[in-house]
Amino acid sequence: MSPFSAPVEDILFSLTHVARAGELDHYDAETTGEILTHFAHFAETAIAPTDEEGDVQGCRLENGRVRMPDSLRAVYAQLAEQGWQGLTAPEEFGGQGMDALTLAAVSEVFTGANHSLQMVTGLVPGAIRTLMIHGDNAQRAAYLPKLATGAWLSTMCLTEPAAGSDLSALRTRATPAGDGWVIDGEKIFISGGDQDLSDGTLHLVLARSGSVDEGVRGLSLYLCPSHLEDGTRNSVRVERIEHKMGLHASPTCQTVFEGAQAQLIGQAGAGLKAMFTMMNHARLDVALQGVAHAARGADISRTYAAERRQGKGPDGQPVMIADHGDVARMIDEQDAWAIGGRALCHMTMVALERGDDPDLVEFLTPVCKAYCTDTGIRAADLAIQVLGGYGYLNEYRAEQNLRDARITAIYEGTNGIHAMALVTRALRHRDGAAAEAFSRFIERERTDDNDPTLARVHSLWQEARDHVLQTQNPAPLADAFMKLTSELAVQAAWSRIARSADHHPDPARIRRLATLARRYGQAMAPAYGALVGSGASG
Repeated sequence: MSPFSAPVEDILFSLTHVARAGELDHYDAETTGEILTHFAHFAETAIAPTDEEGDVQGCRLENGRVRMPDSLRAVYAQLAEQGWQGLTAPEEFGGQGMDALTLAAVSEVFTGANHSLQMVTGLVPGAIRTLMIHGDNAQRAAYLPKLATGAWLSTMCLTEPAAGSDLSALRTRATPAGDGWVIDGEKIFISGGDQDLSDGTLHLVLARSGSVDEGVRGLSLYLCPSHLEDGTRNSVRVERIEHKMGLHASPTCQTVFEGAQAQLIGQAGAGLKAMFTMMNHARLDVALQGVAHAARGADISRTYAAERRQGKGPDGQPVMIADHGDVARMIDEQDAWAIGGRALCHMTMVALERGDDPDLVEFLTPVCKAYCTDTGIRAADLAIQVLGGYGYLNEYRAEQNLRDARITAIYEGTNGIHAMALVTRALRHRDGAAAEAFSRFIERERTDDNDPTLARVHSLWQEARDHVLQTQNPAPLADAFMKLTSELAVQAAWSRIARSADHHPDPARIRRLATLARRYGQAMAPAYGALVGSGASG
């Protein structure tokens, strides 16, 4: 077994010195460092030890309720008691009122320690944000204290059997009833649809209040509590738990609403706008899940390679496998994917919190999601390769890391869907305002960069963008263009990382990884450009 070790120094370096979170009025690096260090200790000593047991035991359905693994109930009680569920909830509702960047740091560590438990608990901040922006005073007073204290958890009920990415096909119906609404329908792939960790569950349900002909304009968002004010259960039940490749301790539920009492959030017909309050932050959270799996894979690999003796060095003496060139290469690749992806996410989150360039955030969010989840999966897979036969066994947890990581490229919009959105909406909507914001961002980063790599990749990207815009059907080019865009974005991140290396506790490691990342960009960007078909081949 390889114990979990939280990458606290890497996270704080990225937030403070690379993403420049200190430019935000509400961010305090010292406070965030103290909070993250405290949570990391809790994650390493209490949360991470439950991960393997939860994976083996899994969840089960009993009388319409989900029974969670035994060890998770005890650690969730500690999590709630210590106030972690209310980290970003306003103080007036029992929370700690911390900022989104501190939450991002805590969430990454949480994922690395136990992705399944993070999945079940991690939708609460989004629900709190949604209520703060779109809810009314009565709704906030009724539900925010429950969420902040951990008494209740929350879900996001979006997908249906016949409506996955096509939200216009949603059929779950909301009907006015007295002072409220009732919901009838079926939702699938609902993380934590019902569970016995908390006393109750607040379901945020996207349902059709208008006609089918209205498409997404006929959708509204509703609060649907598991329990009514008199303590009786609402008409919501879990029909089944899906059997999955990974995340065995996170129940993925088929949930049925049969005349369930609900309240409208915000305006009727504006449900998609309200739901995206959760989804945009959720996509960046999923990107950091990918980062967490990459960092975990690198740590498993590094720890094992430093202890496993195999072969001999040039002097004929036995060496550790970490001394073999190919093993060292694989570990550095995993490490670079984690460092670079994390920095890109943090830079995007700082821009989101700053609020002065929404077009840039719109462009970078799907890039973060696609790049970090793809590389998280690749890093998890490489860990198995580093460990060889032992990686294929479950002893060192490398195989669970891969199984748990694999879903990240699928949920919150598949990476293919995000790639399609990049070559359509991002390049064309409002005369390509989002793409122009991204190009300006790269130009700003280039002014501070002495390495020619960023300029070269930017030039390739501009040529590829022009080619995509001239193509009548860009769908076949979407994947390659997303990869080229991701490479350009992460090169900008590495530009900052390299310039900030002296602020890291191990500057030599950062400089070595920066050199590797730039070489990777020099090699791969022309290949991606050629795949786009732009003629950008070198």
